[in-house]
Amino acid sequence: MKPKSAFLAKTKKKTGRFFPILGIAGLLTALQVPAEPEQNAVDSLRAAIEHLSETYGADYPKGAEFLQRLEQIPDAATPAYTNLQREALSANPLISGQPILFVVREQYKPDHHNTATLFQTGEINTRKYDPPGVLKILDVSNDWKVSTICDPGPTGLVRDPEISFDGKRVIFSMRKSIDDDYHIYEINMDGSGLKQLTSAKGVSDIDPLYLPNGDIVFSSTREPKFCMCNRHIMANLFRMEADGANIHQIGKSTLFEGHSSLMPDGSILYDRWEYVDRNFGDAQGLWTVNPDGTTHAIFWGNNTASPGGVIDARIIPGTQLCLCIFGSCHDRPWGALAIVDRSKGVDGVEPVVRTWPASARNLVADELERGYGFDHFKKVTPRYEDPFPLSENHFLVSRETGKGEQMGIYLVDTFGNEVLLHTEGPGCFDPMPVAPRPVPDMKPDARNFAAATGTFYVQDVYIGTHMEGVERGSIKYLRIIESPEKRTWNGPAWGGQGSQSPGMNWTNFENKRILGTVPVEEDGSAFFEVPADRFLFFQALDKNGMMVQSMRSGTIIQPGETQGCVGCHENRVEDAPPMLHQPMALKRAPSRMNGWYGEPRMFSFMEEVQPIFDRHCVKCHDFDKKGGEKLILAGDRTVSFNASYIDLQQQGAIQCVGAGPAHTQPAYSWGSHPSQLIKVLRNGHKKVKLSKEEMNRLITWLDINAPYYPVYECAYPNNPCGRSPITTKQLKRLEELTGVQCIVKHRQKGRAQISFDRPEKSPCLATLEKGSPEYKEVLAIIRSGQEQLKKLPRADMAGFEPNATDLKRIEKYEDRQKIELANRAAIRDGEKAYDRDFQ
Repeated sequence: MKPKSAFLAKTKKKTGRFFPILGIAGLLTALQVPAEPEQNAVDSLRAAIEHLSETYGADYPKGAEFLQRLEQIPDAATPAYTNLQREALSANPLISGQPILFVVREQYKPDHHNTATLFQTGEINTRKYDPPGVLKILDVSNDWKVSTICDPGPTGLVRDPEISFDGKRVIFSMRKSIDDDYHIYEINMDGSGLKQLTSAKGVSDIDPLYLPNGDIVFSSTREPKFCMCNRHIMANLFRMEADGANIHQIGKSTLFEGHSSLMPDGSILYDRWEYVDRNFGDAQGLWTVNPDGTTHAIFWGNNTASPGGVIDARIIPGTQLCLCIFGSCHDRPWGALAIVDRSKGVDGVEPVVRTWPASARNLVADELERGYGFDHFKKVTPRYEDPFPLSENHFLVSRETGKGEQMGIYLVDTFGNEVLLHTEGPGCFDPMPVAPRPVPDMKPDARNFAAATGTFYVQDVYIGTHMEGVERGSIKYLRIIESPEKRTWNGPAWGGQGSQSPGMNWTNFENKRILGTVPVEEDGSAFFEVPADRFLFFQALDKNGMMVQSMRSGTIIQPGETQGCVGCHENRVEDAPPMLHQPMALKRAPSRMNGWYGEPRMFSFMEEVQPIFDRHCVKCHDFDKKGGEKLILAGDRTVSFNASYIDLQQQGAIQCVGAGPAHTQPAYSWGSHPSQLIKVLRNGHKKVKLSKEEMNRLITWLDINAPYYPVYECAYPNNPCGRSPITTKQLKRLEELTGVQCIVKHRQKGRAQISFDRPEKSPCLATLEKGSPEYKEVLAIIRSGQEQLKKLPRADMAGFEPNATDLKRIEKYEDRQKIELANRAAIRDGEKAYDRDFQ
């Protein structure tokens, strides 16, 4: 039975670069936007009954009776109203005419982030795994009967079900015990024919999704990586054949890709948490991708500061509206229920058509307020999870029942009604109808498994937002930079923004690798070839090689893919300006990566930048020199970084975005252009004369956000910041003796207090009488650090070696990459490879 729609206006396609936008004026009227908090509940129920009667006619036979009974009820604060509401709304054919699949389990235990629900074996939060979890069906038409489809027992847990297009099978993730991990399974709707499709050891497979051709997309930790702001395992999108063969990666962002769903055009809608040169807490929005992993693109919320997480999205049938959850960074995967109209923009409050509760819309913000604005949706009551749109007016969702954290299955409509359909045990999650649904067209694969590179083109770098003040002709190059994944983590964290484990930079979290610089033609176009399977971002440079504008999210290219954009931070919902001629760059072969003063490598401050200061600056800007009173540029290593790096950050000599705000920054606003260091050197400082290469090295370092360490691995996993050669106990003793804070944090004023290279020059000694017992003890502790570094160099020194735990994680990463390549080879050669082949 296909419901009629009395509320949708006649659709008329509008050409756009991403999706045809339907005419939705009628639907927005039905949504009563914005929702009125004081809306009368009796009126809401009346509107819903009238709508159901008009829409379904004979399939909703008791509509007139329900309206008559409603007229006898004076207000909603009576059992009669509650009973009628449940009876009338559950008689909706979308509820009574098809069973509802759901999962019974506990709410996930609180942890670091809304993605931290895997509790994978051997990881930091394994012990938070909280079984059991059972897959069930509710049949409203059969006296509300509940039956079990799959019960893994008291130590097992089912999660993330998705129903096949014919409604006869369900795919889901299941874990049998705390010693197991999540794998993908499939079962018939009657509970027969259970099949395990994935079985890789030491990885978690979750959030499966059927593709139109029978293949399956899911999220997995098969490329083992960790969030850069803490220590938790992350996941990317993978794809496999219907029988579990040829599993291969289709997402490559550096953190988490999850909650995938299928869009009407056959694309995949998913939520993605990633950050490049920006804050961790407001960097989780909605993205789209083709099933083969090509054309990853922003959908909504990537540059919106609050909500901190936009997750669990599905397109509302018959519309281009999106139903999703507005959540928080540091929370479980729940929050407000929301409808987003992407035709009104890809960020901000205007596209937010409606929220439940209605007041939650006031929490949507473009810029971060003081405090954890990205956690504002923790304030929402009640909280919602796992939404599923039945029609343009009716949605299933898991919602708090008011009994602690227990969740129930609710029917929510656009008329203001929310009715509890079922709850049991600790809670009910993932409600969805057991019914056939239309199969979208399968998008053709454009990926070439025999290739190793892909190509990007830019139509015109001057087209786009946040390019005010950029004169046409001023941009001469694009710098291509890789932001690699974090493959390891270690104990004590650097007290920067987030919880860097170990310390990497002053505030931001990434290491960087410059792949090359390519020309921008006179018409603003560029065309270049890059290695596939890298997480990349681009920077527009002027004639001096100085950054004008920068991406602060990454992009991904698949082997053999050609991907393009209109310009810098282009408007993604308006039509692109017409191309009156072929871009000049497309008339030639693509530019190739040319490295940066040698082969591409991880950027190291001590190797690339400090030698310049050593040659030209330290003779004046040292601890015991006049120039050092203003700025220390000596390379002496401290507890966390080195003296010059700390002083450049603390004394206002550089202006970098750090782990900056969510919203796109104006051109010329950070990096080399506004930094005092570059202004002073370019204008002439004393007799300092830098070579062109030296100046470019400083400019480039600032433009890529002033990184320090080249790698996440460390030599001292149990010591402060994961970088210090002295222990926490020794550091505390130094601070007791000197009265000085010896490790400077990014939100505190201070300068380097310790020199492990020249212990006797350590500034903290100035508080003590030279030769006193306290002086000697402090000096001895610092010298012990100096000796330790000689024996065991850290990551900013020659001879560095990762610790044993790091090496194990690196080995696992490399083993998983070998399996990935073997699976790709099987696809290329027309063969099949399964998880069991690698065990």
